[in-house]
Amino acid sequence: MDDRTALAERFETDRSHLKAVAYRMLGSAAEADDALQESWLRASQADISEVRNLTGWLTTVVGRVCLNMLRSRRTRREDPIDAYDRTSGPGEGDDPEQEAVLADSVGLALLVVLDTLAPAERLAFVLHDMFAVPFDEIGTLLDRSADSARQLASRARRRVKGGGAAPVADLARRRRVVEAFLAASRGGDFDALVALLHPDVVLRADRSVVPTPEPVVVRGAHTVAQGAMAATGRALFTGIALVDGSVALAMAPLGRLRLVLGFTLVDGLITEIDVVADPDRIRGLDIAVLED
Repeated sequence: MDDRTALAERFETDRSHLKAVAYRMLGSAAEADDALQESWLRASQADISEVRNLTGWLTTVVGRVCLNMLRSRRTRREDPIDAYDRTSGPGEGDDPEQEAVLADSVGLALLVVLDTLAPAERLAFVLHDMFAVPFDEIGTLLDRSADSARQLASRARRRVKGGGAAPVADLARRRRVVEAFLAASRGGDFDALVALLHPDVVLRADRSVVPTPEPVVVRGAHTVAQGAMAATGRALFTGIALVDGSVALAMAPLGRLRLVLGFTLVDGLITEIDVVADPDRIRGLDIAVLED
């Protein structure tokens, strides 16, 4: 078997692994597919006569391609929030339900935090912490030392874990209620939503949520539940996250944070919901992964 045939067979064998690397680097299934295509073009033209570990080498090729793609993102795509309520999904040809399932499998909050990292930090964390690539290889990719790559991963790890969270028992209680709210929203279970809400619950949404000239205030369990029922498309791209130390919901199509729902609970019922979509306010939030 010649080198090219061996490389092609190894690439196909490792395709699911390589796509997992690319997805965690880019947060988009479509972009991950593009990265794999570009990686194959590069790999197929390289001299692999001295390569002993094809899987490890292909992983670093994908990592480099994804790093370049992240660095080339001059601006974030600012799609209107309502665009994600459409059944066509966030982009032509995309399958929003499949994308949502993929995000859930990785952890939507993790994708959100990864999206806040600098490209080099994201590469170091993803390759080392998720795929056990040695720091000396990561350093080579980044034109840095192994110690520098280790520091990048450590900094990213602190962002992922966050800080200043409420006591564990309190977080667990809040998480159960917020997860139930998300499940009822996704499932369109109106009665379950109402049961989670205080009769006099107040929902406040900033001007960027709809958008509207003024912030929106909605009162009453039935009215708030009806609004949640109308946003089932958004719920596909929504997951549990730790926001400023408290359990919240984050809506992040393609892993890019667009909206946050914060909850106030009293005696196990939701008394207030604050919906934030203003980009400046979003950037000021401390987002972290809520550990199981």
